[in-house]
Amino acid sequence: MAHRGASALSLPDDWTAHPDPILALNHMGTFDWDLDTGLFHMDAQAHEVFDILPEEYDGRPETLASRVPPPEAGQLDAVVARAIKDGSENYGAYFRLRCRDGSRRWTHTQGYIRRDETGRPRRVIGIVRDATQELAESEARSLRAAQDAAVRRQTGVVQVITAALSHARSVQDVIDVLKDTHGVRHLGATSLVMGLVEAGRIRMVAEGPETGIVPGTSITRIDEPYPMSEVVRTLAPRFIESPEEFAEGYPILWPHITDLRITSAAYLPLIAQARPIGAMGLLYGDRRGFSDEERTVLVALGSSIAQSLQRAMLYEEEKDLAQGLQQAMLPRTIPSVAGADVAVRYRSASLGRDIGGDWYDLIPLPGGRVGAVIGDVQGHDTHAAAVMGQLRIVLRAYAAEGHTPATVMARASGFLHELDTDRFATCLYAEADLATGVVQMVRAGHIDPLIRHTDGSCRRISVEGGLPLGLSAEFGRLEYPVSTVELDPGQTLLLCTDGLVEQPGADLDDGLRTLTALIESGPDDVRDLADRLIDVAEERGGDDDVALLLLRRRGRDLPRTGGRLQQHVAPGDPEALRLARHMIRAAVRAWGIGERADEIELVADELITNALMHTEGSAIVTLRVLSGIDHRLRVEVEDSSSALPRRRDAGESQVSGRGLLLVDQLADAWGVEARGGGKCVWCEFTVPDQA
Repeated sequence: MAHRGASALSLPDDWTAHPDPILALNHMGTFDWDLDTGLFHMDAQAHEVFDILPEEYDGRPETLASRVPPPEAGQLDAVVARAIKDGSENYGAYFRLRCRDGSRRWTHTQGYIRRDETGRPRRVIGIVRDATQELAESEARSLRAAQDAAVRRQTGVVQVITAALSHARSVQDVIDVLKDTHGVRHLGATSLVMGLVEAGRIRMVAEGPETGIVPGTSITRIDEPYPMSEVVRTLAPRFIESPEEFAEGYPILWPHITDLRITSAAYLPLIAQARPIGAMGLLYGDRRGFSDEERTVLVALGSSIAQSLQRAMLYEEEKDLAQGLQQAMLPRTIPSVAGADVAVRYRSASLGRDIGGDWYDLIPLPGGRVGAVIGDVQGHDTHAAAVMGQLRIVLRAYAAEGHTPATVMARASGFLHELDTDRFATCLYAEADLATGVVQMVRAGHIDPLIRHTDGSCRRISVEGGLPLGLSAEFGRLEYPVSTVELDPGQTLLLCTDGLVEQPGADLDDGLRTLTALIESGPDDVRDLADRLIDVAEERGGDDDVALLLLRRRGRDLPRTGGRLQQHVAPGDPEALRLARHMIRAAVRAWGIGERADEIELVADELITNALMHTEGSAIVTLRVLSGIDHRLRVEVEDSSSALPRRRDAGESQVSGRGLLLVDQLADAWGVEARGGGKCVWCEFTVPDQA
């Protein structure tokens, strides 16, 4: 019977109660599929079409699996699902049944989709009929149906491959997609070969394990007589339809692949933006010839692969460029520091060209001091890396000029604000005097540092912080409080960016606790510890870069002379005055000046107090050890007032007036120096040689 379009069906809602006798006379079975319950009702004629007895069928479509082979069932399900999804009213499809005696029977079905008032499909009614005779009358139609099915399968595979290729970020990713279970094997190919065009040659980047490495083909010229060279030269695909054609067309290549029993091959140029970037070959061992539809599908596959390859190649180039830029912005070498062991590490996130602005730096300073910097510019791109490089340079410059840590941070914030960029940066700057172990730290929105003690325990150092760099200048809040800690011999200061701390599903405090536990269980050597921490970050992955700096104060060979410490004391800031006294006390103890410690502390405190009481500005306190014929410790207190202090006798009931008398009595020498718009009051103490 001639094929009738599905649209010819006009069936009432109660159709199963009134079967059409004309359908039965034409050996057409009817079915009613309730989509809500899943039950698939068939009449007696439909049972005959499916060659299944009524008592063998329970009304469930799954029971028909014994008659409908999985490939046919899959195609039929796809047709029905597509019709339901795209809003069609009907569908039609041919499929094959496996009869009771093992023979195959062509079957045709037409279905009509009933929907409710909301458009939801509720019911499918239709017919099934034996189409074997119909298709036998036209072998061409049968062949066409089979070819169409093959093309549909290939088209589906191409769609799957294309979807997978959209996630490829490297050439190897593209190759892996093509070689996996959803790749070329589903196209029926035995093996895959692929080459990329580089400087007028083709470099092989993928060869299937079945083909092996053909001698002399790792790198070939485009003018050589190979099929990949040919498609690159002509920009046209080459379909080889038989072994004889292969042997005749490519006599140099054929002897090396005869063992593969290749019966046909498809070589495709990989063209992107109108230029060849490579070529790909699919080798088949069970077919001869390619239909027009199959050729079209394979050419489309080649186009998709070419676009993905070009994206991957550009991605790799941009990643290399970005990483090169980032590495150029970081210090090439870390200077050795007397009295300390230092380790730095850096890990790039796996984001291709999306690099971060994380950085570290170590700045040697006069007087046995060293500045340690860790920071992170907002964003993950080359602009973030460029801003990072500029910030690193200005921070180094401000520190080398001798500014206090708070001033270094404030000036860096002003610099970033003046760059007219929308980026801000978090940063932590620590200035350590390795002779005394005194570490002054300033934090601009960054995470707190950690200290590992000589017994292996580790603790977080709470550093009062200010706004991130750039933001503090924008909002006019450039005051950065300074925190002071003592780093004893054998203790390690750890600075890092949040990429080492942040973990998916955990807050920052949890991440810091995890990091603390990891440090406590780690090796003592700072380099080994740094390696372990960065390995853990690598294993964990993550979308952020990691910068890490460890500084361990040695217990011996510390610089004993030339030490220098400096502290800024703001007026009306009791905490700053306390920190200055703490610095003086720690320095005197660390420099071994035990005999005169009380005198030095008392005199320094008097000078600071005088500067704060008799001037309107702040004071800068500097301690340094002078080496010469004798060893001396010098205390300097600088303020912005040009008025010179006067020594006078205090009455019996007066409190003021005793400060300079005390300085004169206790110090070995003292004086006043003009400093620009202000002055510096200094005093010196002769100290034992062991200082």
